[in-house]
Amino acid sequence: MKIISLFFVFFMVLGQGYCNNDEEQVKQVVLDAYVNGIQNKGSLEAIAKGFHPSFELIGIGKDGYTVWENHIYTWKERVRQYKEEHPGELEDSISCDFEFIDITGDACITKIKLFKNGEQLFTDYLSLYKFKDGWRIVSKIFYRH
Repeated sequence: MKIISLFFVFFMVLGQGYCNNDEEQVKQVVLDAYVNGIQNKGSLEAIAKGFHPSFELIGIGKDGYTVWENHIYTWKERVRQYKEEHPGELEDSISCDFEFIDITGDACITKIKLFKNGEQLFTDYLSLYKFKDGWRIVSKIFYRH
Protein backbone atom coordinates (compact mmCIF):
# COMPACT_ATOMS: atom_id res chain seq x y z
CA MET A 1 0.00 0.00 0.00
CA LYS A 2 2.87 2.39 0.79
CA ILE A 3 4.40 1.77 -2.64
CA ILE A 4 1.11 2.61 -4.37
CA SER A 5 0.83 5.78 -2.29
CA LEU A 6 4.38 6.79 -3.18
CA PHE A 7 3.73 6.23 -6.89
CA PHE A 8 0.53 8.28 -6.63
CA VAL A 9 2.36 11.19 -4.95
CA PHE A 10 5.21 10.93 -7.47
CA PHE A 11 2.88 11.14 -10.47
CA MET A 12 0.89 13.99 -8.91
CA VAL A 13 4.07 16.03 -8.43
CA LEU A 14 5.28 15.10 -11.92
CA GLY A 15 1.92 16.15 -13.41
CA GLN A 16 1.97 19.50 -11.60
CA GLY A 17 5.46 20.18 -12.90
CA TYR A 18 4.24 19.51 -16.43
CA CYS A 19 1.29 21.87 -16.01
CA ASN A 20 3.45 24.57 -14.46
CA ASN A 21 5.90 24.22 -17.34
CA ASP A 22 3.04 24.70 -19.82
CA GLU A 23 1.77 27.69 -17.85
CA GLU A 24 5.22 29.27 -17.93
CA GLN A 25 5.48 28.62 -21.67
CA VAL A 26 2.06 30.20 -22.26
CA LYS A 27 3.05 33.25 -20.19
CA GLN A 28 6.27 33.62 -22.16
CA VAL A 29 4.47 33.42 -25.53
CA VAL A 30 1.90 36.01 -24.41
CA LEU A 31 4.59 38.34 -23.07
CA ASP A 32 7.01 37.95 -26.01
CA ALA A 33 4.61 37.88 -28.95
CA TYR A 34 1.62 39.87 -27.73
CA VAL A 35 2.60 42.28 -24.95
CA ASN A 36 6.12 43.11 -26.12
CA GLY A 37 5.69 42.18 -29.81
CA ILE A 38 2.34 43.76 -30.67
CA GLN A 39 1.57 46.21 -27.87
CA ASN A 40 5.10 47.53 -27.22
CA LYS A 41 6.09 47.39 -30.91
CA GLY A 42 8.82 44.83 -30.42
CA SER A 43 10.15 41.93 -32.39
CA LEU A 44 8.40 40.94 -35.61
CA GLU A 45 10.09 37.55 -35.26
CA ALA A 46 8.52 37.07 -31.82
CA ILE A 47 5.12 37.95 -33.27
CA ALA A 48 5.57 35.40 -36.07
CA LYS A 49 6.71 32.75 -33.59
CA GLY A 50 3.95 33.34 -31.02
CA PHE A 51 0.91 33.87 -33.24
CA HIS A 52 -0.56 31.19 -35.47
CA PRO A 53 -0.91 32.40 -39.10
CA SER A 54 -4.69 31.86 -38.81
CA PHE A 55 -5.00 34.10 -35.72
CA GLU A 56 -8.12 36.27 -35.53
CA LEU A 57 -8.90 39.23 -33.32
CA ILE A 58 -12.66 39.51 -32.85
CA GLY A 59 -14.40 42.64 -31.64
CA ILE A 60 -17.86 44.13 -31.28
CA GLY A 61 -18.81 47.07 -33.48
CA LYS A 62 -19.81 50.48 -32.17
CA ASP A 63 -23.45 49.53 -32.70
CA GLY A 64 -23.04 46.92 -29.96
CA TYR A 65 -24.17 44.13 -32.25
CA THR A 66 -22.00 43.62 -35.32
CA VAL A 67 -18.82 41.60 -35.02
CA TRP A 68 -15.60 42.51 -36.84
CA GLU A 69 -12.36 40.59 -37.18
CA ASN A 70 -8.73 41.38 -37.79
CA HIS A 71 -5.94 39.00 -38.78
CA ILE A 72 -2.39 38.72 -37.52
CA TYR A 73 -0.85 39.78 -40.84
CA THR A 74 -2.67 43.13 -40.54
CA TRP A 75 -1.46 43.67 -36.98
CA LYS A 76 2.07 42.61 -37.86
CA GLU A 77 2.10 45.06 -40.79
CA ARG A 78 1.05 47.92 -38.47
CA VAL A 79 3.91 47.08 -36.11
CA ARG A 80 6.36 46.95 -39.05
CA GLN A 81 5.14 50.35 -40.28
CA TYR A 82 5.40 51.87 -36.80
CA LYS A 83 8.96 50.64 -36.42
CA GLU A 84 9.82 52.00 -39.87
CA GLU A 85 8.33 55.42 -39.09
CA HIS A 86 9.84 55.56 -35.57
CA PRO A 87 13.26 53.89 -35.84
CA GLY A 88 14.80 52.99 -32.50
CA GLU A 89 11.63 53.97 -30.65
CA LEU A 90 9.89 51.26 -28.65
CA GLU A 91 6.81 51.83 -26.54
CA ASP A 92 7.77 49.79 -23.47
CA SER A 93 4.82 51.32 -21.67
CA ILE A 94 2.28 48.48 -21.77
CA SER A 95 2.34 46.03 -18.87
CA CYS A 96 0.34 42.88 -18.28
CA ASP A 97 -1.23 41.09 -15.33
CA PHE A 98 -2.33 37.49 -15.75
CA GLU A 99 -5.72 36.84 -14.16
CA PHE A 100 -5.73 33.14 -15.00
CA ILE A 101 -4.40 30.50 -17.34
CA ASP A 102 -6.60 27.44 -17.91
CA ILE A 103 -5.01 24.54 -19.80
CA THR A 104 -6.70 21.31 -20.86
CA GLY A 105 -4.47 19.08 -22.95
CA ASP A 106 -3.28 21.17 -25.90
CA ALA A 107 -5.91 23.92 -25.49
CA CYS A 108 -5.55 27.04 -23.36
CA ILE A 109 -7.46 30.19 -22.48
CA THR A 110 -5.92 33.05 -20.57
CA LYS A 111 -7.35 36.27 -19.18
CA ILE A 112 -4.97 39.22 -18.98
CA LYS A 113 -5.23 42.88 -18.08
CA LEU A 114 -3.21 45.46 -20.00
CA PHE A 115 -2.07 48.68 -18.34
CA LYS A 116 -0.38 51.88 -19.47
CA ASN A 117 0.95 54.27 -16.81
CA GLY A 118 -1.05 52.41 -14.17
CA GLU A 119 -4.35 52.80 -16.04
CA GLN A 120 -6.12 49.66 -17.25
CA LEU A 121 -6.72 49.79 -20.99
CA PHE A 122 -8.01 46.32 -21.87
CA THR A 123 -9.10 42.99 -20.49
CA ASP A 124 -8.11 40.38 -23.07
CA TYR A 125 -9.09 36.76 -23.46
CA LEU A 126 -6.50 34.91 -25.52
CA SER A 127 -6.93 31.38 -26.85
CA LEU A 128 -3.87 29.28 -27.53
CA TYR A 129 -3.16 25.81 -28.90
CA LYS A 130 -0.05 23.76 -28.32
CA PHE A 131 1.44 22.73 -31.66
CA LYS A 132 4.48 20.58 -32.37
CA ASP A 133 6.67 23.70 -32.13
CA GLY A 134 5.01 25.05 -28.96
CA TRP A 135 2.15 27.25 -27.82
CA ARG A 136 0.68 29.78 -30.26
CA ILE A 137 -2.03 32.39 -29.89
CA VAL A 138 -4.95 31.59 -32.20
CA SER A 139 -7.63 34.12 -31.21
CA LYS A 140 -8.48 37.09 -29.02
CA ILE A 141 -11.59 38.83 -27.75
CA PHE A 142 -11.37 41.85 -25.48
CA TYR A 143 -13.04 44.55 -23.45
CA ARG A 144 -11.78 48.15 -23.77
CA HIS A 145 -11.91 50.07 -20.45
